[in-house]
Amino acid sequence: MLFSHPKDFTPVCTTELGYLAGLEGAFLQRNCKIIGLTVDCLITYAEWVKDIEETQGNSVNYPVIADIDLAVAKLYNMLLADESGRSEGRTAQINATVRSVFIIDPDKKIKLILVYPMTTGRNFDEITRVH
Repeated sequence: MLFSHPKDFTPVCTTELGYLAGLEGAFLQRNCKIIGLTVDCLITYAEWVKDIEETQGNSVNYPVIADIDLAVAKLYNMLLADESGRSEGRTAQINATVRSVFIIDPDKKIKLILVYPMTTGRNFDEITRVH
């Protein structure tokens, strides 16, 4: 499972990443690896992870891709291919489309795509069910 968020330290994503960290064992039982995607640098992300662990009570252990040049976000159509620039200075609202979940099978075929609005938290229980 590849999932993304629009910006580190956003309130909805903070609760989501903490909740997902608590479900990591359920995904591993299904032989599903979790990979996150951030468009921020890993230094900012590392600071956010500490906040997530403090406020949500779960340790974030899954790997994360730092996509500061937006290449992965564009490759997976989370942002328009002609979107200019890098992640520096971008707000969560500008990155609104970077809020997706992809279930990718071992043959590297995308089996499920979910895109969530900025105001709605992802339902990782449902994502676990459909996996």
